[in-house]
Amino acid sequence: MSFQAPKGTFDWLPPTSEQVLAVREALVAPVRRAGYGYIETPVFEDTQLFARGVGESTDIVSKEMYTFPDKAGRSLTLRPENTASVLRAVLQHGLHNGRLPVKLWYSGSQFRYERAQKGRYRHFWQVGAEALGAEDPALDAELVVLGVQGFAALGLTRVRLLLNSLGDRACRPAYRAALQEFLRGLDLDADTRARIEINPLRVLDDKRPEVQAQLTGAPLVVDHLCAACKAYHEEVRSLLTASGVAFEDDPRLVRGLDYYTRTTFEFVHDGLGSQSAVGGGGRYDGLSEMLGGPPLPSVGWALGVDRTYLAMEAEGLLAGDTAARLQVYGVALGDDARRRMFLLVDELRRAGVNTDMAFGGKGLKGAMKGAGRSGARFALILGERDLAAQAVQLKDLTTAEQTEVPLAQVVDVLKGKVQ
Repeated sequence: MSFQAPKGTFDWLPPTSEQVLAVREALVAPVRRAGYGYIETPVFEDTQLFARGVGESTDIVSKEMYTFPDKAGRSLTLRPENTASVLRAVLQHGLHNGRLPVKLWYSGSQFRYERAQKGRYRHFWQVGAEALGAEDPALDAELVVLGVQGFAALGLTRVRLLLNSLGDRACRPAYRAALQEFLRGLDLDADTRARIEINPLRVLDDKRPEVQAQLTGAPLVVDHLCAACKAYHEEVRSLLTASGVAFEDDPRLVRGLDYYTRTTFEFVHDGLGSQSAVGGGGRYDGLSEMLGGPPLPSVGWALGVDRTYLAMEAEGLLAGDTAARLQVYGVALGDDARRRMFLLVDELRRAGVNTDMAFGGKGLKGAMKGAGRSGARFALILGERDLAAQAVQLKDLTTAEQTEVPLAQVVDVLKGKVQ
């Protein structure tokens, strides 16, 4: 039998994988410039971390987690998202006892047992940024701006920013009660009715058309914000406007996780069909206490790497190969020449020139075919006669022009040509 990747997963292969790598790097470059440090957390955690942090009422916890007992009987879960893990690491290692806010970014795999379709996978990659330990509208605005800059750096022009506020502990209870009263009067299935009692905001996030059709008259959180939340949200909006960031107020935006408070936002792309979100985030001021930590007001986002790649595909931005292309390809004829070429290739790589060579004892014709397929601009041809003359033939594969270069000078000559 031949093995296949599990359903809902896929392999990134060259040259696409190189483009995906470039997408990741472009998305996180703005946060790195803003002083965010890299954090890497385990791919699996104690199941309770996500049950408490993400929320028992979410689809993620109730239906989508990959949970398993380890050999000691502990319940572990492959991480479905990264924020809870980052906060756990901050609390465990006491980073919140130092300079605040703690600014961190991550890049890694997430796992959810979702219905597999284009743009929705069971193993997917996110990059994210979190700023922990400060309640400041400027911090919310900073993160939104950094996300916008990441998408812009990739040349994307059709990413829209949706913005809302979910209120806080002072004003959320009154809104929650009004929303519950409205939702109880609707024709909903048993699971959704149960969700009304646990976290009614999650019902607003239900994507099913038969549910959405009944929500047209639902009370909006913006109409129930307290004065402090209203002022906070207006400050975020004005800072974004001053930064030249376009956004759309979306009073129905609630996001899919239980821990959000106040600022919530989503980046969407209209070229992706039903899976339109390419990223999103918000403020999660109560999450630290939900995990048994001290009050630690925080804000963050996660951007989907595979979704961003699909958005770039939709905008026709992937025509050029973003791979770290080969610049030089070595062709050696005879055993002695092959040994010398091996050393020369190593020398060129150390000098910063992207170099490969023909392997497997091919003849000249086969090796030159390999040089043409490699995408390299130059071929280095070394035969026994060249070796005796301490020279190498340098062929420009775009013009077919060929010159002889002394072996002692070839690294310097090529460095001059490829830079």
